[in-house]
Amino acid sequence: MKVWVLNGPNLGRLDLRDHSIYGDISFKDLTDFCINTGRELGLEVEVYQSDSETQIIHWLHEASDKKIPIAFNPAAFTHYSYAIRDAVAMLQAPVIEVHLSNPLSREEFRHTSVVSGVATGTIGGFGLMSYGLALRALATLAGKGK
Repeated sequence: MKVWVLNGPNLGRLDLRDHSIYGDISFKDLTDFCINTGRELGLEVEVYQSDSETQIIHWLHEASDKKIPIAFNPAAFTHYSYAIRDAVAMLQAPVIEVHLSNPLSREEFRHTSVVSGVATGTIGGFGLMSYGLALRALATLAGKGK
């Protein structure tokens, strides 16, 4: 089963971000982790990242048309992008909102997610393991989980 992992703004530069929040990882580490975890779960994982709201919406539309399950870290778009929320609402397969950090333990503006209300579920606060848990949830929802 094909699964996409979509990542929003600034996640392509994890190695330059606050290590106390995001850990000591790079985007390559995140990509490799997702692909390897997916392989263990019997999933074909493709990982994407864009700082462009437009590109992310195009990927969400394509995933909807192809009924591809999504693990999605909208990053800063989580808190205000109604366009991304609307695109997520159109998905024809499960979508798990995922965050490396726990948004509820951070600044107050991060406490609101416009995406979580249309996601199948939300996982955050476990670093890379958040992505592993999201992939396991998608595998389980598709009947491939253990």
